[in-house]
Amino acid sequence: MINPSRNLNEGGLVESDLLHTEKILADRKTFYLDLKQNSRGMVVKITEDVGGNRDTIMVPAEILGDFISALSDIKATAEENE
Repeated sequence: MINPSRNLNEGGLVESDLLHTEKILADRKTFYLDLKQNSRGMVVKITEDVGGNRDTIMVPAEILGDFISALSDIKATAEENE
């Protein structure tokens, strides 16, 4: 039996449980950051939507600290070069 707290995707397969979501609007782009949990653990799904065209990456939750640290370093460099 399928857990009712999970959603079925278009193919009828069970998707990961959504734990948290954030939406960021930037010019003509929309970014979605979804924290999901599945049988293998937690993952952050980052989706960029530009006029209906979507690109997605998945970041394992256990490396979020490293990912955020790298983004912070990039942000600092960008601010220095403004």
